[in-house]
Amino acid sequence: MGSDGDGEGQRKDKGRRKWVAVSPIARPLAGKRLSKRTLKIVRRAAENKQLKRGVKEVVKAVRKGQKGLCVIAGDISPIDVITHLPILCEEADVPYIYVPSKEDLGGAAVQKRPACCMLVLPEPLKGEVSAEEKAKFKEDFDDVIKEVRILASSFF
Repeated sequence: MGSDGDGEGQRKDKGRRKWVAVSPIARPLAGKRLSKRTLKIVRRAAENKQLKRGVKEVVKAVRKGQKGLCVIAGDISPIDVITHLPILCEEADVPYIYVPSKEDLGGAAVQKRPACCMLVLPEPLKGEVSAEEKAKFKEDFDDVIKEVRILASSFF
């Protein structure tokens, strides 16, 4: 009887720890539902090679004028590593959203290490993707961007 209840309690506690470690400047922060949808988009983008990983790659891509969705982990320490990203994204009109956990972001990108930020691109960099998969991704991607823009406009 004790093992099922204990496991449930540990999962809830782990979920709370994710939200407690989030920096106070991590705004707009995705809620549970939007965070889950965003991480799903990141996973699909990683599989189709539509992803820029890490601060250097993201900054370089945004400065070159590439568009997409910038996903930033909210529990980065020290936070100074990523404080310039939101400003850069706003200047380039690239929507951005914070997710609570760098571990979840790294896992969604199909990598073993935690990740601080990613840029999800609307089109694949290399290779071909089926038209059906491309259309489904585009639809989900546009839905997430729409929600991110609504959330961002409510904060400013």
